This record gives sequence, C-alpha cells and structure tokens, in this order.
Amino acid sequence: MSLSEDARAELAAIEPRKACCRLAELSALVRSAGSVHLLGRGRIALHLELGSAGVARRAVALLHAYGVACEIRTFRRRAFDGATRYELHLGDDQRSVEALTAAGILGPGHRPLARPPARVTGRSCCRAAYLRGAFLAAGSVSGPRSAHLELRTVDLEGARQLARVAAPEGFTLGVLERRGHALAYAKGTETIADLLAFLGASDAALGLGEQAVVAATRAKANRLANADHANLRRASRAAEAQVRAIERLRHDGRLEHMRPELREIAELRLRHPTLTLRDLAGRCRPATTKAAAHRRLAKLQRLADA
Repeated sequence: MSLSEDARAELAAIEPRKACCRLAELSALVRSAGSVHLLGRGRIALHLELGSAGVARRAVALLHAYGVACEIRTFRRRAFDGATRYELHLGDDQRSVEALTAAGILGPGHRPLARPPARVTGRSCCRAAYLRGAFLAAGSVSGPRSAHLELRTVDLEGARQLARVAAPEGFTLGVLERRGHALAYAKGTETIADLLAFLGASDAALGLGEQAVVAATRAKANRLANADHANLRRASRAAEAQVRAIERLRHDGRLEHMRPELREIAELRLRHPTLTLRDLAGRCRPATTKAAAHRRLAKLQRLADA
C-alpha cells in the first residue's frame, strides 16, 4: 500500500474515547467529504462521499454513536483509476439534525455554518481529532523524497480553518486554492512525520522517518561510490601519463643518468602501473611518503616533457 493508504488505515482504526473528540472528527469528516442539501421547509439531506471502506466504517461508527442511521451505497468511479467509492446518506430526522448541530455543521434554522464553533476545536485532543477527520476524508501524504501532505477541502475557507486548527499545536499549514477545490498542505519530512504522529498515525510517521533515513543513506552511498569511481579514473589517467613519460625517458637513454631515487620510483611505476602512490612509496627503499613519491613522478614527467 502507499504511504497515504497506510496512514489512512491506521487513523481509521483509532476510536476516540472522548465525546468531544468524536464530535470534532465527525465535524471534519462532514466538512471535507460531505455536502448538506436544503430541501425546503427546514428539511435537510446530507451526503458523504468517501474513498475507503475503513473510513466509511469509521464514519458509520461515529454516526451510530449519536443514534444516527445512514444508508451506504457504493459505486465505481469512471474517471482516473475506477476505484470504488462509498456514499453515506443521512435523512433529516431529529437525531441527524441534533448530531450535525452538536458537531458544528448546522446552525440556527438548520443552515450550514461556514466554520465550526470554537468549542469544537477548543482542546488539543479535539484539534488532533479534527485534523484526523480531515485526513480520513480527503487527505494524502507522499515521501520521503519531496515529502508532501495535503488536506483537501471544498472551499478556501475550509482550508484556512484547517490551518487555524493546526497553528496552536505548532504546525504551519500552507493554504492554496485550485480549480474546484482548496487545500491545506505541509512540506518537509520532519514536519509531516510530527503531524502524522500528532494525528495518531505513529507507525506511518516512523515509516516515513525510516524511509527518509534509508533514502539519505542510499544517496550518501551513491555519492561516495561516484567519488571513489572518479578518484580511480583520475588515478588511472595519472598513472598512464607517468608510464608514458618514463618510457620516453628510457627510450631516449636519459633515465639511466638520473638520481637513484628517480630511477627507483620509475622502475616501481613500470612494474606496478596500477598501484597507488601510497603503495609505491611503501615499496621504496627506504620507504618514503606519498608526497615524496608524487614529487618524484612529477619530476620525471617534467623531464620527459622538456
């Protein structure tokens, strides 16, 4: 499963213990995935469209906790991947109206409220539940490379409300309006992992952190491997140039008239064209340093080019 599906499945399994948290989660679910229809004469109808069976079960459980019955329908979306979608239909009975009013969806006269009352998200636990409901309804997360978390809403005010709910907990969510919807979003592996943990998806948060560590380790290993390969190529080209220079000196009869340490390093390079400078220095008698071996070979190259 994708990271989004893992996180959604983990969050859908959480059953809020407090009534205030159940109301906050229900409020966000309805606001992010639901639509309230005014039928006239004070009558309403509510439809929720959800993309996961686990989330649909979670929504049904929340509604049943307030004695609200709902009808569940499924359909296969024609666009995109043809995934199965779940529709929850609520009537306008008294229990439904009371639950939606308590959740801050409906106000006086059964009219939808633009934003939930402050009491719905007044506590830290309720803010976590509200953001969790928003993620269950229409959230997604990707990572660890270019980690990105989105909470989609119907309109810009809904996205701003999510940003306001997250702010007291130390999370800064960006807000963006797109054609047909809006979203609140977060970027950065550490920020998103902390936010997922706050919502209750600790396994997904740990998985995201582990993936980031693995990705960083793999990238570092690739950089080191590339650096080693580049170093080997440079060393190979340098050794080849040194061998050609020494062979020119020998062909011209100049090598035998040079100082002993130059003749020694020349013979060692000819016999061992693939050895490193450090290894060549260790074979000298007496052993010398890598820098000294480099200076002697450079001297031979300058003489060959003269």
